[in-house]
Amino acid sequence: MANRTNISSGSPYEPIFGFSRAVKVNNQVFVSGCTAIQTDGTVAGTGDPHAQAIKALETIKKALADAGGTMADVVRTRIYVTNMTYFDDVAKAHASYFSDIRPASTGVAVSALAHPDLLVEIEADAVIA
Repeated sequence: MANRTNISSGSPYEPIFGFSRAVKVNNQVFVSGCTAIQTDGTVAGTGDPHAQAIKALETIKKALADAGGTMADVVRTRIYVTNMTYFDDVAKAHASYFSDIRPASTGVAVSALAHPDLLVEIEADAVIA
């Protein structure tokens, strides 16, 4: 039987949407889409895709730490941007965390995210050795 642990970040949206920031099953961690929404509901880095990506990646980093892992355990990321012109800025932020780790990754453009000021959302999957 799988050993499952739900990990909360304290996001005000977790109970509203019925999700966990991350779910750890045995040695695998699945981190939900992370954005620049702060715990008070405001958006960090409004208008700045690089700053928003950094905020999302820091949320991923904390969720992994709470699960007993690190960014070095990440094997896959998924990046959603609301405009492909933002992708270079977001890719630079991603590389600042993963240039040596180099997880499998996908980047796509979407028409919108959960808040009109959000420009990027990032998911991550990890396997903790």
